[in-house]
Amino acid sequence: MRTVSMCFSSFSQVPRCRIYNLAHFWSERFHNLSRTCGYNSSSKIYDSKIYMLDGGNSRKWTRRSVTTNTQGRNKSGQCSDPRKLRQEILDVTVSTSATLNLNKIETSQYQQIQHFDIRQLIAQNKDLASLVTVIVFDTETTGFSRERDHIIEIALQDLQGGENSTFQTLVNPECRVLNSHIHGITTNMVNRPDVPRMEDLIPILLKYVKSRQKPGGCVLFVAHNARTFDVPFLCNAFRRCGVDIPSDWLFKDTLPMGREAMKSEGSKPSSRSISLQALREHLGIPLDGSAHRAMSDVKVLAAVFQRLTFMLKLPLASLVEDAFTASEIGTPKKKSSR
Repeated sequence: MRTVSMCFSSFSQVPRCRIYNLAHFWSERFHNLSRTCGYNSSSKIYDSKIYMLDGGNSRKWTRRSVTTNTQGRNKSGQCSDPRKLRQEILDVTVSTSATLNLNKIETSQYQQIQHFDIRQLIAQNKDLASLVTVIVFDTETTGFSRERDHIIEIALQDLQGGENSTFQTLVNPECRVLNSHIHGITTNMVNRPDVPRMEDLIPILLKYVKSRQKPGGCVLFVAHNARTFDVPFLCNAFRRCGVDIPSDWLFKDTLPMGREAMKSEGSKPSSRSISLQALREHLGIPLDGSAHRAMSDVKVLAAVFQRLTFMLKLPLASLVEDAFTASEIGTPKKKSSR
């Protein structure tokens, strides 16, 4: 596979001397939260090791064990006075309930730290944007229904460039392809034993993305019409295979960017004028390969994306702040404050 190296001046490399990253920033947020909530770290939490964003650590918080030891019981475990026995049971119940409620509070606060929005971290510290890996991707499918149809081709390109910066494969949908006239992919091309099924591809895809991801950072996936097409299809493919989309994956849709760019030039954008191929022609970007094949569209989008960010003067930090997560699919898009 030919490796394509794209130059994207807005995406700065991580300085060699920089040791401050998202994990350190997260650690500070945790200690601030602990002080705000009145936690005593020596008595409530014994292990203050902070989770990295890539989920590499599997250590859990160590908590106080619940004690149900009562005082005044005789060795035989019997009590001569039933009223005393009833009081002991009530004391144990109250003590246990209070301890469990405290543990629930600790768990809730911990989850706030573990799932603290990466977008908010970068909004508060723009330097952290240098830890974001930007990957342009595209999918081809058997149709337009995210519930019934399946992905039959996927391609990705890491805008950092370098060796192995692209990834492309057909996908076996285990069904007929009835829309070959759109992308040129036929049933015979994909329904073959040497073409991976989605359940076989997902582990390979996860490993590839992890190999491109910067340590302690997150990944920003860019696609045209991502919110209503590519990302829902990707999410459903993962769901069918019982796999969750990683929490450090963010998504950016270039369709609204194309609309804003057209408005900035005084044009009235339409659904046809902001399609990927229309934007390519408008910006004078040559077609590389056949339109509506995943890798060809990825190469076009990589060029279009860079031009749009330049036209709209959008730094990487702003792109991340305006991105969405897989869990936000189907929710209304928040209006930008810009």
